[in-house]
Amino acid sequence: MKAQIAPDRSADTHASASALWYVEPRRADLRREPLPDLASDELLVATEWSALSRGTERLVFSGRISADQGAQMRAPMQGGEFPFPVKYGYCTVGRVEAGSPRFLGRHVFVLHPHQDRFVVKRDDVLVVPDGVPARRATLAANMETALNALWDSGAGAGDRIVVVGAGLIGLLITFLAARLPGAEVTAVDPDHGRAKLVHGFGARFAQNTQALGEADVVFHTSACSEGLNAAIACCGSEATLVEVSWYGDRDVTLSLGGSFHARRLRLVSSQVGAVPPGRAPRWSPRRRLAKALDLLADPRLDALITEEVAFADLPGALERILGDAPHGVATVVRYP
Repeated sequence: MKAQIAPDRSADTHASASALWYVEPRRADLRREPLPDLASDELLVATEWSALSRGTERLVFSGRISADQGAQMRAPMQGGEFPFPVKYGYCTVGRVEAGSPRFLGRHVFVLHPHQDRFVVKRDDVLVVPDGVPARRATLAANMETALNALWDSGAGAGDRIVVVGAGLIGLLITFLAARLPGAEVTAVDPDHGRAKLVHGFGARFAQNTQALGEADVVFHTSACSEGLNAAIACCGSEATLVEVSWYGDRDVTLSLGGSFHARRLRLVSSQVGAVPPGRAPRWSPRRRLAKALDLLADPRLDALITEEVAFADLPGALERILGDAPHGVATVVRYP
């Protein structure tokens, strides 16, 4: 049999790719779109894995991005405009097929939407460290959010720390906080199924916040008013409460009566769009993302990926994955 030689796709002006587009509330399609010719400073990447960010992509999928939030919610390489149609996502890992020789064959992390092949500037990729598998590297953007939240909190060695909400971000914050020397970390979630994950990271688990008062630092990640008020109840005098949740267009009911003022609590908003002021002179977003990739070298983090879905099946699976009662922690998309 005559050997087949793979075509040089970088020179194929008719090359195309398949991308996920959110097209109306609770519906998405796969669309073919042309790939541009490869410029001297660009790379052609074949996607192997991407991850769904349940918090933000649930809002996008549901069409709950208001006009005044569009700029804040915009993904770095987004296509289209809110509310629809929009090509959204920012957790992609692939292998470089064409471009600069020093990148060829390397796995790279890119803040790119769900798409099977794409062209990107060299400066917009980060090479995945050798000790981090490509599948696990899809958690980099979420790890970056968790790292930023830890910086915003000012948490340190020996602190009593509570994380309310053991979703993906809450679990990654738990993972990082538990590495602080002497820290006493407790993650709270009504789903007892999260206990094994929390214990695996060296932290305590609780299904409610009873008897968890007097914390030095509290993180809230559950994206609901009940969780936020429970987080306030965990705070000790002069404690810091870091709000990490993103609510989209929903109103939040926050109880600031009782002992909120008497305890002189500090409420901090954490958002990954900006590096905390105290670190910004030294830490660029790129340096922060590179550190997030480094932090994924721990094999225990594989347990956070609880589902895989084939790219071809993704549109039909989104209602289940991004619905109001999703199961599991992190879902990754597998590309052929």
